[in-house]
Amino acid sequence: MLFGKRILLGICGSISCYKSAELVRLLIKAGAEVKVVMTKDASTFITPLTLSTLSKNPVFIDFVANEDGTWNNHVELGIWADLILIAPISANTLSKFAHGICDNLLSAVYLSAKCEVLLAPAMDVDMWKHPSTQKNIDLVKSFGNIVIEPESGELASGLHGIGRLAEPITILSIVEKYFLAKNDFEHTRILITAGPTYEEIDPVRFIGNHSSGKMGFSIAEEFALRGASVCLISGPSHLNCSEKIARVNVTTANQMFEEAISRVDSHDIIIMSAAVADYTPILKSTQKIKKNEDRFQIEMIKTKDILAHVGSTKKDNQFLVGFALETNDAIENAKMKLVSKNLDMIIVNTLEDIGAGFSQKKDLNENAATNKISIITSDKKITEYKLKSKTEVAHDIIEKIKEVRS
Repeated sequence: MLFGKRILLGICGSISCYKSAELVRLLIKAGAEVKVVMTKDASTFITPLTLSTLSKNPVFIDFVANEDGTWNNHVELGIWADLILIAPISANTLSKFAHGICDNLLSAVYLSAKCEVLLAPAMDVDMWKHPSTQKNIDLVKSFGNIVIEPESGELASGLHGIGRLAEPITILSIVEKYFLAKNDFEHTRILITAGPTYEEIDPVRFIGNHSSGKMGFSIAEEFALRGASVCLISGPSHLNCSEKIARVNVTTANQMFEEAISRVDSHDIIIMSAAVADYTPILKSTQKIKKNEDRFQIEMIKTKDILAHVGSTKKDNQFLVGFALETNDAIENAKMKLVSKNLDMIIVNTLEDIGAGFSQKKDLNENAATNKISIITSDKKITEYKLKSKTEVAHDIIEKIKEVRS
């Protein structure tokens, strides 16, 4: 599967380094040529000799290889690789990558990379949830890097939660999918809507929802990775996207309608994943409304239905995907939406499934990282998927689109 592919494996200091040996073995078995660059901290968890033996190549740690002045050329290593995979990447090295700090061989190789970079974080749950870590994740994604989400389970600290390095077989599968899928959507134009809309009440208040936009952003990144030309229309979101994606920021449902309708005719695949408000206040105060009465009423008017409009006007060669977030009778409600909006496919999730849709927990960051979906196609066939990271869900959605369009 990976025959002839040159993979540079970066390893950072983490107890999960023990999984790196198995990962090297699996990559070699799949036919890849593997070179390993370790940080000094990583070498305290697993020996260079082990990794050198498994990879059949010298392991690189320092810039200077020998006292005679021979050095490990980070530029050559960056050029050599078809793919750079950092597994595990620690919170420390993640921060360095996010901010361009270059104080060791691994960070220098990263900054010299000519290829895609996959990052597989591993750290304790509180480190993973920390706002600085999440900000760094968004930053490295915005540079075009691909993040393999950590898994949930028992951690070395004894705590339970998100932070475990993805299993070697999972990482191998993602690497294989990367090479298999590369550029299979080249010359395809994709339009995606994502995130919530905020409907203004007055200058400081709005009506909105809990959508993070992460599902739409993940789909956009996956399409861009696979060679597509992607336009992402996003409601208010703290997320960043890679420079490969043309991003249009909006706030209200009407703004999203106008931006989407002006672009839809020039795109091949349209994916409406945004959680657009169904209603918006008729009157919007230009001044902050004071708290005077015990009750406060807002008269609302229905917003324009973007999905219905696109469905009624789409061309025969266009493929339209909608989303349905339900609280009850999810499949039946989604089937009706599939027909009424003239969709080619609908993605269904329900708040009845823990970890799917909008977060129902206090910890929005943890739940927003996963989704559990079913896909219904125009022939009413249903495909169900287990709970996965939104990166994996995006892959499943795109594979189904590819299958149905072929």
